[in-house]
Amino acid sequence: MRIFFLPTGLTLLLCFAVWMVINLSVSYFCLHLPDKWMDPNSFLFRTRKFEKGGQIYQDIFRIRHWKHWLPDGGALWKNKGNKKKHLENYSGENLTRFQVESCRAELTHWLAILPFWVFGFFLPASSVWFMLFYALVANLPCVFAQRYNRPRVQKLIHKVQNPNPKNPEIL
Repeated sequence: MRIFFLPTGLTLLLCFAVWMVINLSVSYFCLHLPDKWMDPNSFLFRTRKFEKGGQIYQDIFRIRHWKHWLPDGGALWKNKGNKKKHLENYSGENLTRFQVESCRAELTHWLAILPFWVFGFFLPASSVWFMLFYALVANLPCVFAQRYNRPRVQKLIHKVQNPNPKNPEIL
């Protein structure tokens, strides 16, 4: 229900500002959630059968061709954020940390979609659907990237923890 009627220029500026505040707030909130809540085997984060170990994201969306273009928000918060763009250390501890941060990133992007309705306070009702569309387009690729990478990293963790004596390389 539209409450505020602002000039068009101010409304556009407010849209950009509100999205920025939403994304930064959700990111900051999720960054401070306990690691124990970011279990890759929990209901929200576990890989579903239909995902085929993440392969569905390659088969349908060709994720390997564009995921490198996605921003890495882990570097945004210098003291607490973790980068997820490239794995530099393949130790079991680092791979497990990656799993936790992947869950955190996925949750962040799911939660960033939900407040699209806030725009109904200052946009016409028909425009709120554009905000939902924007939220989905901006966040689902990031969710897909986390859901694509996590099963692959789980396989790496398994290889690190159970090395094959015939093939000493993990990759």
